[in-house]
Amino acid sequence: MPSAEYITAFVTLFVVMDPIGLAPLFIALTQGMSARARFQVGLRAVTIAAILLTLFGLFGDKILVGIGISMPAFRIAGGVLLFLTALDMLFERRTQRREGHQAEPEHDPSVFPLATPLIAGPGAMATMILLAGAPGADTTHIVLVHLVMLAVLCCTFALFVLASPLERLLGRTGTMVVTRLLGMLLAALAIQFILDGLKGAGVMG
Repeated sequence: MPSAEYITAFVTLFVVMDPIGLAPLFIALTQGMSARARFQVGLRAVTIAAILLTLFGLFGDKILVGIGISMPAFRIAGGVLLFLTALDMLFERRTQRREGHQAEPEHDPSVFPLATPLIAGPGAMATMILLAGAPGADTTHIVLVHLVMLAVLCCTFALFVLASPLERLLGRTGTMVVTRLLGMLLAALAIQFILDGLKGAGVMG
């Protein structure tokens, strides 16, 4: 059984990337494409997102050190960012903003807006830095965090493949309910990141 720490990492990344919320947007962005073309676009988008998130997971902390930002400060900032993302999910602003990134039907949307900023957005990048840079993290921990990230991306790709039947199953109301539940969970996780940052900075005992 995986430890609670990695279950939490999976849930955090799943909520931040929000594959369920991305599924209907994937349908809209690939409207008019054949099933084969949709498959290729989804696979390319997930692959590019995996590369971006891996880079941030491996080197994000070094970038922070280079510009003089401590990990506790980044944890607090990341927690605030995730909390704002949660508010967007709760009040539907996130979906409206994502829909504003929709590409033209003839344009390949795999790099933009699918890979970034929809899958590997600022929230996901910040989360990878926070998870990989946890206190006492060793090589094994970093590898496991990246495996968790790949598992979430596999879920994302699976939902892309199943996007059409999933949309019919959930409907508009079902999608809204799921998004709000994930938003509540993300808000709690964001507060935990902020508390961990305050403890790391010595503000809290």
